[in-house]
Amino acid sequence: MELPFAESWKIKMVEPLRKSTREQREQWLKEAHYNVFQLKSEQVYIDLLTDSGTGAMSQEQWSAMMLGDESYAGATSFYKFENMVKKIFGLDYIIPTHQGRAAENVLFSYLVKEGNVIPGNAHFDTTKGHIESRKAKAIDVTTLDAKDTQKEVPFKGNVDLAKLEQVLTENKGNVPFMVLTVTNNTVGGQPVSMENIKATCALCHKYNVPVVMDSARFAENAYFIKTREKGYENKTIKEIVLEMYADADAATMSCKKDAIVNMGGFIATRKKEWFEGCKLFCIPFEGYITYGGLNGRDLNAIAQGLDENTEFDMLETRIKQVQYLAAKLDEYGIPYQRPAGGHAIFVDADKVLDQIPKEEFPGQTLTCELYLEAGVRACEIGYMVADRDPVTRENRFEGLDLLRLCIPRRVYTNNHMDVIAAALKNVYDRRNEIKRGVEIVWEAPLMRHFTVQLKRLG
Repeated sequence: MELPFAESWKIKMVEPLRKSTREQREQWLKEAHYNVFQLKSEQVYIDLLTDSGTGAMSQEQWSAMMLGDESYAGATSFYKFENMVKKIFGLDYIIPTHQGRAAENVLFSYLVKEGNVIPGNAHFDTTKGHIESRKAKAIDVTTLDAKDTQKEVPFKGNVDLAKLEQVLTENKGNVPFMVLTVTNNTVGGQPVSMENIKATCALCHKYNVPVVMDSARFAENAYFIKTREKGYENKTIKEIVLEMYADADAATMSCKKDAIVNMGGFIATRKKEWFEGCKLFCIPFEGYITYGGLNGRDLNAIAQGLDENTEFDMLETRIKQVQYLAAKLDEYGIPYQRPAGGHAIFVDADKVLDQIPKEEFPGQTLTCELYLEAGVRACEIGYMVADRDPVTRENRFEGLDLLRLCIPRRVYTNNHMDVIAAALKNVYDRRNEIKRGVEIVWEAPLMRHFTVQLKRLG
């Protein structure tokens, strides 16, 4: 008899979860203006809002934290961190930051000017926000395969090279860099193939455009290359990662994802002039260049996390749990972006709540319904996150409208996945009873989804 799959770790410490009644959740959600970001954590039973900074660190990471050097400049912890980033990514110049969006802020402050065009495979919310706040334009060049959630394609995060070349041709001299996101969060945590990474870099370099890789989930992308792309099945994750970045000019990373820490990020580049330019913004924004807004203990934990999460067993445990949840949703007939991604399941809200018009935000409505059903907090990645066009101020409805069930690393068991799936099935079974969606009462001019206030219709 073949042995079943089991986690590559055991539990040493636990945190209690709090259950609540439907009546309590209705009141709490109303007080939060139907925005789950505004809920208190104690009002949530299973929290799938994000995998950013919500993972459980290993005993080795906790041990490393106790050895943190808190010297203001030149701490030994920085050099441990720097050496590990160089070893994993093969990039020469490293600047730590307190998280991924801080890395974007520092790098984009140096590189992005008003009127610039920055292509990318579906820029995530903060990336697009940093571009548009500088009065530049983000252009999506993701493959069309990503638009069809039911299509089974192994690398839906890929760049459409014809689209990219058109952008590069039409905007010569006005593209400071291209953003290549691995994995591609906005279209459902979908990976980018090694073939596409190399072709994208080659095309950009043909037009003298550097490539910046958004690396929050780089290790998960490497896992999919190993398991889905011919010729990589016998390579280690660390070997694949080095090859992924061999042609890239720079990387930004939120270490809160694939380094499995609560806080941290970095900029890494092989361009000395970029390193020198970014230093000018790091110091006033983040702090001195050998700590970048982080404690020495954080830098130690990041170094350890990068090392252990670029091992196959760790990644397989994490991704198999996401696949387990996907199999449950298959059993219940619930449509999601296929195939299952590395860090989350993205339910197709337009297909689940097809009677709700896009102007009433089906994804946000489904997010609210799932919380009301079982206290499960998920996140809308769709029309609300897409924000408004900065010129016309019209809502952008051209993309996917998804409910993201984001799984923290090493936190929940498969029993929790069963609860999530059952709660979503209950909502799915009564989907035709949900007649109306939500309406915006107040919104911020940029990245509105974090603080938006809504009201329920009907």
